[in-house]
Amino acid sequence: MEETILELKNIVKAFPGVKALNGIDFNLKSGEVHAICGENGAGKSTLMKVVCGVHQPEEGTMSVNGTLVEFHNPMEAYEKGVSIIFQETSLFEEMTVLDNLFLGHEVSKKVGLISVIDYETMRHKANEIFQRLNTEMNLNEQIKNLGVAGKQMVEIAKALTFNANIIIFDEPTACLTQREVTALFQIISNLKKEGFGIVYISHRLEEIFEMCDRVTVIRDGQYISTKAVKNTNKDELVAEMVGRKMGSYYPKTETEIGEEIFRVKGYYDDGFLDNISFHVRKGEILGFAGLAGAGRTELMESVCGFTGHAAGEIHLDGKKIEIRNYKDAKSHGIVYVSEDRGKYGLITEMSIEQNITLPQLKNFANQLSLLDRKKEGEVGAEYIQEIGIKAPNSRFLVKNLSGGNQQKVSVAKALALKPKILILDEPTRGVDVNAKAEIHRIISELTQKGLTIIMVSSELPELIGMCDRIYVMKEGRLVGCFDREEVTQEKILALELESERV
Repeated sequence: MEETILELKNIVKAFPGVKALNGIDFNLKSGEVHAICGENGAGKSTLMKVVCGVHQPEEGTMSVNGTLVEFHNPMEAYEKGVSIIFQETSLFEEMTVLDNLFLGHEVSKKVGLISVIDYETMRHKANEIFQRLNTEMNLNEQIKNLGVAGKQMVEIAKALTFNANIIIFDEPTACLTQREVTALFQIISNLKKEGFGIVYISHRLEEIFEMCDRVTVIRDGQYISTKAVKNTNKDELVAEMVGRKMGSYYPKTETEIGEEIFRVKGYYDDGFLDNISFHVRKGEILGFAGLAGAGRTELMESVCGFTGHAAGEIHLDGKKIEIRNYKDAKSHGIVYVSEDRGKYGLITEMSIEQNITLPQLKNFANQLSLLDRKKEGEVGAEYIQEIGIKAPNSRFLVKNLSGGNQQKVSVAKALALKPKILILDEPTRGVDVNAKAEIHRIISELTQKGLTIIMVSSELPELIGMCDRIYVMKEGRLVGCFDREEVTQEKILALELESERV
């Protein structure tokens, strides 16, 4: 029989004003991949931080490999065989791969009366681990020079230097290409065969059905169910996650599309973008598909003036305009919501209302040129109501919101600028299915009010479900365009994967 190597009973964890976990039970067996599902804010990450010693619970017990434990920090968890690999890695960018692997538990040897770091032994052990992972890695490379997939490999290898037998993956594929996802799944499969217990957290339900043996659902900090993956389905899981049956995952409403409002013509730069021309009509949702590195984000950032002026023309309402920087773009009503809300979209230490009003503080100044806090609060409250941000008030700190609600704040911040053209780059990345449906609803309602939206997404079902037309990009060029009536995933993939540029 498979051995239970991790068991949580009646875990309770509270933060000021909220009980994040309320009596959670969970167990993990050796040689299984056990998924944890739930909406943003359900308590998944909090639960895993309890397991890894980042948080200490107020109530409940935890057993690891048959022994009752209390972890006060992640190092104690590592030493007992428990490791977590976050979506955002915890590696030191300026240090080498080898130094990161053994940081805090370096191998030493005696040279006379002095203990020194035994780099030879560490290097030998590291090479053995990467060989076991079927991965080539330059141990002298600095972490900052690795891609997302490479950093994940280092995190996995680091766990193995501690002889961990429990590995937690928190949204591991959010920033990976399909090829990197396939490679990661192979490694997880190999670890499972070796008897590791894997906890897998992901909003991509298709991955759970592909990789996992069991799935536990939590909702609002409470345990809901645990089932064998083979005995459930997507609709059942979603219903348990949100507490009701979901309707359409892509609630697009039919909108009257007007005349052309925005056109990019002959757009190129010396680095990557190559003779791009496209247009979008008033009230339309225009999608951009393409594999990682196709140039979608680069195009949007360039059009908005983030990366310097490229050659070509931009027309708005039939008139040629100049965009030298993002300030110019905003002045013309072109507003961009970045795919990386944490880095480029929000200041999480500030409140909801402060984030929403930050790009236009001059509009919230009183006659003495002081910030009108009352007016700022009113606008914050207005957008909390309008797009359904789940928060007690507009002064609530963004860092305490779930990922889905943080994304809504990013959208609210853009809408407060009263845009004509709203560019959404990966608008639902890292949010759960219910939050996705809510964001899709907001997008549809905005187009009914006459707003024009350009959407970049790596999720083909999202593009197909929400967009009126979809352009396909490859290697910095547009390689095709499909109307809503004719588009299929197969047609888009055929263009994305063509070996020759067209």
